Amino acid sequence: MPLLDRIQTDLVLAMKARDEARLSALRMMKSALKKLEVDSMKPLDEPAEMQVLNSLIKQRTESAEMFRTGGRPEMAEKEEAERSLIESYMPASATSEDIEAALTAALAETGVTALKQMGVVMKATQAKLAGKRVDGKALSEKVRSRLS
Repeated sequence: MPLLDRIQTDLVLAMKARDEARLSALRMMKSALKKLEVDSMKPLDEPAEMQVLNSLIKQRTESAEMFRTGGRPEMAEKEEAERSLIESYMPASATSEDIEAALTAALAETGVTALKQMGVVMKATQAKLAGKRVDGKALSEKVRSRLS
């Protein structure tokens, strides 16, 4: 089932259950996906959908952090609840063992030893982890530590 259809089905269920928090988050996800679909003037493919959901997750994480810093724990909890709902629509995260194996394979495949060519290793590693969710910042730190 396409992601937008899944979200629409869950949206109807949330309306019937009168679950306002879930309904709000689902509407936000649907509008972000629809906006990209209208802007690009073609149906969304899975990588584009995941990119939108990743950006929404990142926004929620940053907002929750700012609310906690600003002394608004109730708002931070709301943002974290939305983030966990969005994450439920994402593929499984890559484990650290998966990342290490992909990084080792990418280093062997590319033959890169210099930190200047970190981008080549990053691209190869992300290609090997296709279909799984990977935090780019954490991956970047692992690549940097292995090349140093």
